Amino acid sequence: MNNSINLKYIDLVKKSVSASLYEESTWKKLDVTSSKSQSPFAYIRKTIRNRFIKFAAKNSVYLVKADPRKVNQSQKGGFWPLFGYSMAGLPRLNNTQWCMEQAIMGNVPGDFIETGAWRGGMVILMRAVLEAYNVKDRKVWVADSFEGMPKPKNSSDGWDLSSISYLNVSLEDVKQNFEKFGLLDEQVHFLKGWFCDTLPYAPIEKIAVLRLDGDLYSSTMDALKSLYHKVSNGGFVIVDDYNSWPACRAAVSDFLHDIGESPVIEKIDEEAVFWKVNR
Repeated sequence: MNNSINLKYIDLVKKSVSASLYEESTWKKLDVTSSKSQSPFAYIRKTIRNRFIKFAAKNSVYLVKADPRKVNQSQKGGFWPLFGYSMAGLPRLNNTQWCMEQAIMGNVPGDFIETGAWRGGMVILMRAVLEAYNVKDRKVWVADSFEGMPKPKNSSDGWDLSSISYLNVSLEDVKQNFEKFGLLDEQVHFLKGWFCDTLPYAPIEKIAVLRLDGDLYSSTMDALKSLYHKVSNGGFVIVDDYNSWPACRAAVSDFLHDIGESPVIEKIDEEAVFWKVNR
């Protein structure tokens, strides 16, 4: 493919994984809510609503509510799409593409990895970039529990989202998502399990782009301790939750302090940052 086709292909993949092509992605699925209320009328209304939602779900019918305010936000990221494969939004997808292109064109050695993949949208983009640039000698690594978020270890570890089924996406589902784009092949490798169990033993020699999306202090620290020393000089580190999860930011700060590095951390959007590794 020539360069123009490369960019059009990558742009289409980014819009597809973020579902920013479709206004329907901003719809909110209606779920059963608590019926507790001081108002008898409100209690009865919620009870009827919940019963209707349950009845519909038994017949494979799901109720959604349109939210026009989120149409623009679907491109920026920072919300949970009804469908689509990434919550990141176009600025963060653009940044991952840029970092990968810099590594490829600058001959920075190593593979590409995301720790915390959800439905796989970002790593699908990573594989698409390799496809567009005809790179055959690098791999994309997908590290995730594929069982949802872990429970925080303590109150300072971050918020507890472990019970939210929406965040629980199986390995089989993520593989199917890769297949939908025609990008599931021998250049994609999966690391299934909690980061503390898988990342220290991951068979990765060098990393060109390390993307962290683990949210919690412990998850972020596990990834940094296991993988940061493998990032090549001139490579990039991206932290998705740096400004939105105080625990994640604290982990990055503590880790960099401990190893005596002070990189120039650049803002991607309101939540994410990245830096170039110079050793």
